[in-house]
Parts: sequence; structure tokens; C-alpha cells
Amino acid sequence: MPCRFACLMKKRLSPLLLLSLLALAARAHADSASVTVYGVIDLSLVHADKVGPSNGQRLSLDSGDAMASRIGLRGKEALDGAWSALFQLETGLSADDGAMATPGVLFDRKSVVGLIGPAGTFTLGRQTDYLEEIGQRYTSFQIFGGGGVRAAHFNSLDRLTGARTNNALRWDWAGHAGLVTSLFYGMGEVAGSNSAGQAFGAGANYSNGPFGIGAAYYQSKLAADSAAASAGQTELRTFTLGSSYQAGPAKLFLAWSQTRRPLQAPLTDTGLVAITSATRANVIDAGVDYAVDGKLHVLASVIHDRADLARSGAGATLARTTQWNLGLDYFLSARTDLYAMSSLQKAGDTLNPGVISAAYSAAPADDSSQTVLRMGLRHRF
Repeated sequence: MPCRFACLMKKRLSPLLLLSLLALAARAHADSASVTVYGVIDLSLVHADKVGPSNGQRLSLDSGDAMASRIGLRGKEALDGAWSALFQLETGLSADDGAMATPGVLFDRKSVVGLIGPAGTFTLGRQTDYLEEIGQRYTSFQIFGGGGVRAAHFNSLDRLTGARTNNALRWDWAGHAGLVTSLFYGMGEVAGSNSAGQAFGAGANYSNGPFGIGAAYYQSKLAADSAAASAGQTELRTFTLGSSYQAGPAKLFLAWSQTRRPLQAPLTDTGLVAITSATRANVIDAGVDYAVDGKLHVLASVIHDRADLARSGAGATLARTTQWNLGLDYFLSARTDLYAMSSLQKAGDTLNPGVISAAYSAAPADDSSQTVLRMGLRHRF
């Protein structure tokens, strides 16, 4: 009987219930530690004018288009001296249907333990590199959300909307005069080859009053042999430089990223292909967040992607997409806001990747322009 009960509970235990139980357990034994349950629920009504094989209209209720819906736990415990232990567990969810954002991966957004002290912050586990911080500071990601700009950023291959690495070590150090530096290493964990599956990253940011500037780099290697490449060969290199300036009520921002995919084979197809088939892409992202008052913000940005296509035969070798974004964000409180956003995505010599979420998941069937309207409600807790 006890075994049958335990098995039944294991099958029925949902991720959110598990998080709640963990939070209660943590609070029960946390004497010198602080534990916080937090999250975001973001839902929006979305209208896209061209989606799928027939380029038909699509109306949907989407989760996380402006800010990924999530729930998490984070905690900190004071140790002897000036050091503290920390942890963070965070899972993404689809608020429209209650499903896990990544099926089969409970803490898909973050799963780390670490130490913080005079020498900086050290974290170990599944986590993002410093390119996410650059994206949050200096790109359209900060105002239009990852789900609304990911496709325009080379389907997030530039990692600015928060790509994760497993088995990773990260060190961040806040220096003097507004300088922050970061180092990142992902272990491949392949027996007999330390280089297979490895990842490296580095970043820095400088802030001084209304001005900020930062840059980050990331490189990853192939984990296993393929028909055209060997494990340990570099499969991705990406670098971003960004800056912003607060001019009164207006925050102006600009970022440039370059992503290279050395192992991308020449294309045999002579027609339109996905822009993610490119060997190299340069993305320019510029915009403004204008605070009309303490509650209302007017948002605008443009993202231009130029990608090189390697062809073994005929066909265009330069693909282009441009996405224009306009929006209004009204804060009902410090935690709750209403937003309305409009995006227009145009493509040249490539299939249009679409605006929302992952590239090509809700996109036109060809290079037709796509217009997407979003009206949403977001609550942070």
C-alpha cells in the first residue's frame, strides 16, 4: 500500500505543486536564510495576418510573448565572514494551458547553487551567459519581450533573449566605478574529449549616470560527430556590443551583434530558405522607451538582420529581415501592467521567420510581410 500511494503521488505531482512544496519546506528549515517564491504571468491576445501554408489569419491567446511566464525559488544564507550561499530554481510555463515551457525539464530556465562574497558571485548549474544581460539592457528585448523579437535576432542564435547552457560555471564581479565583468564556462562532459560540447563566454558592462555600454562573447563546440564535422569543432561564435543613454524621460538604445556558424554546409537548394541556414548574420537593434509619466510608456524599435547564405549552386547569397515595433505600456501598479504592441516583419531573399516566439512557428509560408498585433496583461509576484 505505501508503495502504491508513493507511486500515485509521483505521477500526479505537478511542477507548480512541487515548487510550492519546496518553498514550504525551505521556509520551515530556513533559520539564517531567506527564501522567496517569485514569478511572472504574461498573457496576450495576438492577431497575426499571415501564418502557415495558406498565409491565413490567426487569432490566439499566447503566454510569455512580452515576458516569459515563470515561477521560481531563490534563497540566500549568510555564512561565516563576508560570504553567503545562494540558490535559484526557475521553471518556465505556458500560462494559457498550464503546460511546462520545456516538456520533461522542470527547471528549464535556471537551476543553480553558488557563493557570493568580496571576490564576486560564483554559480554552478543550468544558466544563461552574460549575453542575456546585454540583451536586457540594450536591445528591444527589454521593452517588447523575447517572444516578440527572438525571430528577428537570428532566431536567438545571438543568445540575447536568454539561451541556456547546462553544466555551466559562471563568475560575475562588480568592480569600482560602475564596471561589471563576467566569465562563463560550460562543460561538455564527453568522456575522452574535454573539448567536445564545451562552451566559453565573457562579458563586461560599464554604467555611469545616464550612460551605459557593454559587450559579451560566447562560443560553443560540437558535442558529437556528425556526417560533416567532428566533435570539438566550433559550431557557434557570437558577439554583441550595446549602449544606451537616458535623455530625460527617453531611454535610447542601440546594439550590434554578429553571429557565425562555421559548420553550416553550403546550401543545395536554389530557392528561398530559412534565414537560420546562414553562415553569418549581423543584427542591428535600435529603439526608445519614452516615459510619458510614471505610468505610461511609449515604445518603438527597429531590428535589421543581414545574413550570408553559402550556396553550392545558384540562388541569393544575402538574406535580409527588418522588423518595426511600436507599443504602449501602462502600469496599473508596480507589479501589473497592460500593453499593446504592433510589429511588422519584412523579409528579402529568405522565408519570413515571423514575429512571435521561435522562428517559423507562426510564420508566413514564403517571404510575405507579416503584421502582428498584441494586447496583453502582465503580473509579477
